[in-house]
Amino acid sequence: MTTYKAINLVARPTAGPVGPDLFEVVQKNMPEVSDGKFLVKQSHMSLDPAMFGWMSPDTESYIPPVALGDVMRSSGIGEIVESNHADYKVGDRVMGMMGWQEYFLSDGAGLNKVTAPLPAEAILSVFALPGLTATQGLYSIGKPKEGETIVVSGAAGSVGSIVGQLAKADGLTVIGIVGSDEKADWIVNELGFDGAVNYKTDDLATKLAELTPKGIDVYFENTGGPIQHHVFDRMNAHGRIAVCGMIADYPKETPDLAPNWIPIIKKRLIIQGFTMPDHFGEVPALLAKLTPYVMQGKIKHRAHVLDGLESAMTGLNLFFTGQNKGKLIVKL
Repeated sequence: MTTYKAINLVARPTAGPVGPDLFEVVQKNMPEVSDGKFLVKQSHMSLDPAMFGWMSPDTESYIPPVALGDVMRSSGIGEIVESNHADYKVGDRVMGMMGWQEYFLSDGAGLNKVTAPLPAEAILSVFALPGLTATQGLYSIGKPKEGETIVVSGAAGSVGSIVGQLAKADGLTVIGIVGSDEKADWIVNELGFDGAVNYKTDDLATKLAELTPKGIDVYFENTGGPIQHHVFDRMNAHGRIAVCGMIADYPKETPDLAPNWIPIIKKRLIIQGFTMPDHFGEVPALLAKLTPYVMQGKIKHRAHVLDGLESAMTGLNLFFTGQNKGKLIVKL
């Protein structure tokens, strides 16, 4: 093989769905693997809501946007097929930001070896960004305490499902917000959540009041939209809100209004947004925190796998429709 396939970002998204018109599929020449370098054959890529921000022209975000004409940014996992690096050998599995492409040339910066004897889909679903994000947000911002009540939006998603299971293992009452009865059944009967709210069919205020009679101590926000106001109204004094994502607002030209700030003062609430690039230096500690829960069988996952590199170009829209079931992954 003398060339490989990659997908470049060539246009910025506007309101609404994203599609192939934003991207260009290109053939690139296989690189020369010089001293201190190694070549990875990527097998699986992660699709994440953060990509909508990475594609936007916003230069004041937590990470620079993907430049037009560059390979679209993403994390993934693959196997080293050629190496001239002393610390990486052929056959090693590595994980990190490798982009929408079949092969990736690296000097090791930003990549981590994968030593756990687990399938690639399990690694990306638990030990990659979803698990790291869940662990960082829950423990550093949410500061959960046994006996408290936590509400998680996007609870059937890759991050939300792990947040809920970690909190349940720590003795909290866990309520998840989802967009279908199937997802509600999964988080309650498979993952062990104490209750679920279907934001599409339930009376939100009534259902939340029923499931959180003692109020809400921690809110892990993944979605935004109307549900945030109902949760905010039920927050207890000294409650903590970790703002991880606002997927309901990403496709809108004008985001929904946020809750009023007066209750923040009255209830002495802590509200903090966070993103993982600020915490990549803490990955070893986060993995040390997360791994025992996984090894003890307290964390389950499911993956929604799309086939073929090009499927990424339309697969992102599953985040808007809610049709993805579990961690969204592209198998190359």
